[in-house]
Amino acid sequence: FFSFFLVKTEMVRISVLNDALKSISNAEKRGCRQVKCRPSSKVIIKFLEVMLKHRYIGEFEVVDDHRGGKIIVNLIGRINKCGVISPRFDVQINDLEKWITNLLPSRQFGYIILTTSYGIMDHEEARKKHTGGKILGFVY
Repeated sequence: FFSFFLVKTEMVRISVLNDALKSISNAEKRGCRQVKCRPSSKVIIKFLEVMLKHRYIGEFEVVDDHRGGKIIVNLIGRINKCGVISPRFDVQINDLEKWITNLLPSRQFGYIILTTSYGIMDHEEARKKHTGGKILGFVY
């Protein structure tokens, strides 16, 4: 006498930012014009604002659906790769060059995005403000 229990296991969300950037990267590889990221968070929105400022994505729209919210991002075909650095390592301003050479393909293009006490910004803006912070991710 055996009883079989069908146990439905669901994936656990480790990082909301990682899920959003992975779906953007995959949609960009497939050549999609739009991608829907859910759930939304303030960190994702700030990360996308930095990407928008450097013209890696078109405009995006935040839809509040009283669940987790979702973000619809218009893609323009400029992203080669974007990703999250986990864990969020502390980066001092004099260690920033080491991270740039390790993460980005070239010094001419690409950005490392940091969360600092002045907000979420790219590594060039952090260097201008002479501040370090924790590393969130990269885009190029």
